[in-house]
Amino acid sequence: MKVVILCGGLGTRLREETEYRPKPMVPIGGRPILWHIMNRYAAYGFHEFVLCLGYKAHMIKDYFLHFRTETSDFTLRLGQGHQAIEYHSPQHERDWVITFADTGEQTMTGGRVKRIEQYVDGDTFMLTYGDGLADIDIAEGIRFHRQHGRMGTVTSVHPGTGRFGELVLAGSEVRDFIEKPDQHEGYVSGGFFIFERAFFRYLQEDDLCVLEREPLQRLARDGQLMAYRHHGYWQCMDTYRDYQQLNEIWHQGQAPWGIIKHASEAPAGTKRSHRSGSPNVAQPLRTSPARSESQ
Repeated sequence: MKVVILCGGLGTRLREETEYRPKPMVPIGGRPILWHIMNRYAAYGFHEFVLCLGYKAHMIKDYFLHFRTETSDFTLRLGQGHQAIEYHSPQHERDWVITFADTGEQTMTGGRVKRIEQYVDGDTFMLTYGDGLADIDIAEGIRFHRQHGRMGTVTSVHPGTGRFGELVLAGSEVRDFIEKPDQHEGYVSGGFFIFERAFFRYLQEDDLCVLEREPLQRLARDGQLMAYRHHGYWQCMDTYRDYQQLNEIWHQGQAPWGIIKHASEAPAGTKRSHRSGSPNVAQPLRTSPARSESQ
C-alpha cells in the first residue's frame, strides 16, 4: 500500500524556518519532520512513498539523493578516476521506495493528490501531510478502514485549538467537514487518511482543488467518510512554538511518535502498537478540514 505525503505548501505560519526550506524539511532532532513521518509508516511495514512536491522541491530531492552520505559516517577514497565510499553506519531506510512528484508550487491540496494518481497502484492508499506527528496505531487504523467498507477514513483528534477544521460526527460517520470554525466542540481531522482508489473521482487536477473543501465535504455527504478516533499523542508543526516544543520533546527522549510498543496480530505487511483509549467501532461521522490548503 502506497503512502502519499503532501509536501508542497509554503508553510507561511512557520516563516522563521520555511523562508529557507520547505516545511517538511524543518528538522526535529537533526532529521527533517518528513523523515519522522515516513519512519512511523515504515515501522508498520509500509516502505513505498509518493511525495507531492511544490515549494523548494529541489531541497527534498537533494536530501534523499544524498541521504546515505548525509546520515552516515563514511570513508572516501579518491584517485584513479573514481571514488570509493565505505559507509560505517547502518541504514535502516534501505527498503524505502520514494517517488518524487512535482505537483506545482501554487497547487492546492486536492490538485496535488489528483496529480499523483498515476503513481498509486492498488485499490487502497494512505495520505497524510508533511507537518504532523502522532503515535497513531496505523495497523489498527487499517483494520478499522477494512471493517467499515466505506471509501475513506480520517483520523480524528481533540486539538485543543481552533486552528483546524472540525468533523461533524454521528457515531463514527463523518457527516460534514467544517473548515476552521471559531470554536471547537469535538473532534477535528488529524490529517492521517486511508482512501480507496475510487476517491480520485472526487478530485480535480486544477490548481484550485482543495482537498479539505468540496472533495471531503462531498465524500462525507455521500456517507463514504468514517472517523478513526485517536486518543494518543498528536501534534501539527504549524508555528515556531510547535517547532520548539517538538524538538524539546525529542531531545528529552520522550517523542511518542518514534516508539512502536507492540508488534503482534497486525494485518499483513504491518506491525501493531498498543494505543490507549476506547476502541473504534465502524460507524458513520461528520467532519471538517484540518490543514493548510496548499500543503
